[in-house]
Amino acid sequence: MSTVLIVEDSVTQREMITDLLKASGLTVTHASDGIEALEAIQTACPDLVVLDIVMPRMNGYEVCRRLKSNPKTQNLPVVICSSKGEEVDLYWGIKQGADAYIAKPFQPTELVGTVKQLLRG
Repeated sequence: MSTVLIVEDSVTQREMITDLLKASGLTVTHASDGIEALEAIQTACPDLVVLDIVMPRMNGYEVCRRLKSNPKTQNLPVVICSSKGEEVDLYWGIKQGADAYIAKPFQPTELVGTVKQLLRG
């Protein structure tokens, strides 16, 4: 069973994404900001990260950049899931190394489908 780390500072959003992914058979762990996420990944590396952008202490772009520049985590799939849905946000997210970018609000099937596709490789 695959493990997904959800990095989201909004409790409501975190719970909603958790419920969606658990219902599709995935194990879910959480972090509420970028610093917590990097610490969690060092302790127990997940199979995929769902990452918000706007968070306290360290934003999602910086987390993604650090993960993709580290040889130990460079192949870890990252899905940015953010309310920042402009074309420039998508461009910047992919430029940081994100494997996918989903704008909120999203369709549940879009998130689950993207996560499952990236987990299959």
